[in-house]
Amino acid sequence: MTQQQCSVLIIDDAYTVREYLRQTLLHLGISNVQEAANGKRGLSAFAEQHHDLVFLDIELPDINGQQLLQQIKTQADKTHVVMVTAHNSVDNVRNSIASGASGFIAKPFSPQKIKNIVERCLSAKLN
Repeated sequence: MTQQQCSVLIIDDAYTVREYLRQTLLHLGISNVQEAANGKRGLSAFAEQHHDLVFLDIELPDINGQQLLQQIKTQADKTHVVMVTAHNSVDNVRNSIASGASGFIAKPFSPQKIKNIVERCLSAKLN
């Protein structure tokens, strides 16, 4: 799978974070990017199109990101979910990975960090 073929869903209540991720992904050649401002919309968008990669905020206004992670992985266990948070605690990382997250990034993050995660997830999809 190439980056051009990759579909990405960004679930984050902060518009600036969604926009930053979207712009970074577009710069990487990924144009199939959807966004959701809360968990309910995110789950609905995911149900319509099982995305290859999901950037998921742990703290959403309507649902805990950990719970949403489990729901996404139940629907499509091959989807890569990267947890995004401003609170980089050991418990958050441990719980996310235990629930099936492919990665974990703390805000603020760099375009290089996003590029590394996308490349790692895409290479894992090929294997």
